[in-house]
Amino acid sequence: MLHLRLISPAARTDEVTAVLEDCPGVTNIVVLAGAGREPKGDVILCDAAREAANEVIARLDWLKDEGSIAAEQVDLSLSKVATDAIEEAPGDPDDAVIWEELAQRVSADSRITWAYLAFLAIATQIAGIGILQNSPILIVGAMVLGPEFGAVAAICFGLLQRRWGLIATSLRTLAVGFAVAIAITFACALVSNGLDWIGDTNLLTNAEVQFIVKPDKWSFIVALLAGAAGVLSITAGKSSALVGVFISVTTVPAAGYVAVALALGHWGEVAFSVGQLGVNILGMIISGTATLVVQRKFWPQVGRRSSL
Repeated sequence: MLHLRLISPAARTDEVTAVLEDCPGVTNIVVLAGAGREPKGDVILCDAAREAANEVIARLDWLKDEGSIAAEQVDLSLSKVATDAIEEAPGDPDDAVIWEELAQRVSADSRITWAYLAFLAIATQIAGIGILQNSPILIVGAMVLGPEFGAVAAICFGLLQRRWGLIATSLRTLAVGFAVAIAITFACALVSNGLDWIGDTNLLTNAEVQFIVKPDKWSFIVALLAGAAGVLSITAGKSSALVGVFISVTTVPAAGYVAVALALGHWGEVAFSVGQLGVNILGMIISGTATLVVQRKFWPQVGRRSSL
């Protein structure tokens, strides 16, 4: 269930409540007359099944300008009417994509932030150390830590909605993020090489991690599968599944390999690592976008008048 908090101009409160009462899957409607101060108006509270959210938001879209719409997840609801509302709403909660929620999430993930750069740089350095130490455990840990899938998902959503500005912002976030992460890891590897902590043999003997610099059909297939799973995990709110996506693709390890290969002068392997990085990102974008198209057009959508 979702808990909705609406602020409506007093003159249009009856219109709002009529919409809520008409939408399947909406219950526990409460009206607090005059409770809104900024913006001024009546506060309307209700619970809605996830499958009903798109219809409610679409039919009350004007409230974005004249009032307010806020939603939060209800972790526990002990109510027969709430259970009945979920049963009444068409579809299944895990299949429902709340498009406004997804739009806000990918918009936030598409921006370059200090936290994003820090996580990606740390993940790439851990991957570089894992490669040099021939440690698959460190490489997997770096894959989990990498935050890059948010920008990939934003590109998928931008392609679906033809939001070219979002796509451009997300591509810049990916490019700048990986450039900064590789540069920092490269600098650290140079220092380590100068201190004789690492050398050519650290890369030459790493048979277990050579998959990072050998992009092939399997790399692309895994990227396709991971992209679809990643989008599904975001739209369904399954964070545990998203962790599996991070472990599936070698974007961060490929970036780490680029950095240490540059530092140690293994120029031939740099191109293969860049290729691995590009194959993974391209595969995730293709399958992620296709998954959103399927969810929008073919999966059970919300309500009788869902406009998305």
